[in-house]
Amino acid sequence: MKPKIVIAHRGASGYLPEHTLAAKAMAHAMNPDFIEQDLVLSKDNIPIVIHDIYLDDVTDVSLKFPDKKRPDGRFYVIDFTFNELKTLQVSERFNPKTGVQVYKNRFPKGVGNFTLHSLEEEIVLIQGLNKSTGKNIGIYPEIKEPNFHKKEGKNLTEIVLKTLYQFGYKTKEDNCILQCFDAKELERIRVELKCELFLVQLIEFEEETKQLNHFSSYANGIGPWYKQLLDKKVNGKFTFTSLVTDAHKLGLKVHPYTFRADDLNEFSTFEEMMQTLIVDANIDGAFTDFPDKVVTFLNK
Repeated sequence: MKPKIVIAHRGASGYLPEHTLAAKAMAHAMNPDFIEQDLVLSKDNIPIVIHDIYLDDVTDVSLKFPDKKRPDGRFYVIDFTFNELKTLQVSERFNPKTGVQVYKNRFPKGVGNFTLHSLEEEIVLIQGLNKSTGKNIGIYPEIKEPNFHKKEGKNLTEIVLKTLYQFGYKTKEDNCILQCFDAKELERIRVELKCELFLVQLIEFEEETKQLNHFSSYANGIGPWYKQLLDKKVNGKFTFTSLVTDAHKLGLKVHPYTFRADDLNEFSTFEEMMQTLIVDANIDGAFTDFPDKVVTFLNK
């Protein structure tokens, strides 16, 4: 693995609707090291590439299948067959209550002809593009909400692993990084299921940053929220928590999320964000909606 890698977060999602095959093809052309796939199951047990267990913030499901709404008002991927999911139009992410697009300067909502697809379809695209371009861009799948799937009587993890193995992703050398927020599930993947892939423990909550010793017993890296790396500003420059240093001491790679050129928060420019986190904080990889910008920065 290169010293610093670029992960196309949901594809080239800064430019095209997230997790569409168009966004993945565009990402591939931008030369990241990996392209990400978030995975949930359909009713007929097909791993679907979509960020959430819900459909109503990226598709027109409420118009096409209004009667499939659950009591909580949401529409769930797991209630639809693969063929039903294929009939939905995917659009730029929006608030399902108001219909307002989340990132207003991105691809216009409700425009174009984008659909959902399976993990298998995406792997076929990426491996095909690797062959035709001579590149070797990897995949970076995420097991989403394993406990939700178990409560619904489904075993997402085993189905995903079976698909990955079928396509030749079996060991740390096979250009596939598997990630999950659920620490128990990721540990189960390594220990019980004896998976030999490169595993990354995603970190959401601050208290989880204190569990690096345990994470290092089964994972090869961590994926923290980038804000967990930042401490305070001193004389106009950011200082950092010990998270990266502590992880590196344990042999863990650090791949923070998410680098967005249109959502800078504490940074004045995207250049500043990249310089601060990639160079100064010394991370090993970055999840980004704008893979071209991070690739260009690293090439410089």
